[in-house]
Amino acid sequence: MATTLLTRTGAGLRALARLLTPRPVRVRFAMLFGLLFIASGAVLLGITYLLVNRPARNVFTAFHREGGQLDGSPPGTVILPGPDATPPPDVSAWLNDELRRQSAQLHDAQMHELLVQSGTALAIMAAISIVLSWLLARRVLRPMRTLNAGITRISASNVHERLAVAGPRDEISELADSIDGLLARLEATLESHKRFVANAAHELRTPLTVERALLEESLLDRDATAESFRENFERLLRISTHQGALLESLLTLAVSERGMDRSEPVDLAEVTASVLLTPLPETQRNGVRIVDRTEPAPVAGDTALLERLVANLVHNAAYYNVPDGTVDITLRRRDRLAVLTVSNTGPEVPKDRVDQLFEPFQRMRRTAGDGHHGLGLSIVRAIAAAHDAHLTARARPKGGLVVEVSFPLLVKGGERYEGWPQTRAETASK
Repeated sequence: MATTLLTRTGAGLRALARLLTPRPVRVRFAMLFGLLFIASGAVLLGITYLLVNRPARNVFTAFHREGGQLDGSPPGTVILPGPDATPPPDVSAWLNDELRRQSAQLHDAQMHELLVQSGTALAIMAAISIVLSWLLARRVLRPMRTLNAGITRISASNVHERLAVAGPRDEISELADSIDGLLARLEATLESHKRFVANAAHELRTPLTVERALLEESLLDRDATAESFRENFERLLRISTHQGALLESLLTLAVSERGMDRSEPVDLAEVTASVLLTPLPETQRNGVRIVDRTEPAPVAGDTALLERLVANLVHNAAYYNVPDGTVDITLRRRDRLAVLTVSNTGPEVPKDRVDQLFEPFQRMRRTAGDGHHGLGLSIVRAIAAAHDAHLTARARPKGGLVVEVSFPLLVKGGERYEGWPQTRAETASK
């Protein structure tokens, strides 16, 4: 007995679990629409039944002589013609009771028939409503199946394709447009990564080719002297140093794009002063003058990355400059922001190339072995994004570039000012 009870309980629980198991949206829509129709029909039938089942006014029947009326008889009394004598009172009461009983039986029979017929109609309409709900759900979800098939078809090899759902403007078309926008951004990111990989491979392949040529020259030259070996080794050392700097720049760029693991209060003025302690070759070789005007500006960030940002901006402004030119560095607090501005008096920069300079391996001029790989400004952009900073750049009319980086200031307690985006995603959405 206990075993049978446990078996039945387990079967019931499994049936309940199957009923509660998530099903396809089409099935859930059909069940939802069908249940709503059944519930609405049941409520409507219930209201109708209650209204029809209300107690009616009793009809009293009395007997009296023709042409007369019993005292107290209400209007509508049934008058039966008969002999002059009045029927016995007990017969009149019996007839009235019998009529009331038959009327009640007839009413109960009619209500029972109404209930049965209504239940049958509700069952038939429930079956029809479930079928119609299934067809309606299938019709409504057909665009979703089209979207799903299109998204499944798109991969890295054909990310340029779009869903391009036609039809009226509704939630489905808005979803398709959002997906198309996402695919466009992914395509741009993939193209950028492809260019980055190709440029990085080119930058690394050139010194490797030179290294191989120097090694082969040393091995094939049987008349090589110690002096020639030393010269080749010095060239190999310079190439190795160049490759190390390139790899370090690539690593810094990757770390900056990943974001910061932690942040601490940092004074940008102290960071700028620390960077300017290191003399630049351009200031001695070309007479470039650096003008520094800063004020304390506490921000939240990584000290090493902020030093790299300032150093890249200063070195870039000094390197791409004219003889006896200037590099102007200003740091001001403005509108609850710490605004770092670095401008120079370099050669004229076309307006359409300003944004390209912040892409990896983009340079105004290329000089072999100059130690510049075109990653400086791209690292600046990545570090600024990691610190939720807003970066802008514009070309000066008389030549040179103005780069402005706006960091959110810190207030008492180390918290950022309200209203400033707290994440890079929020910054991008602005």
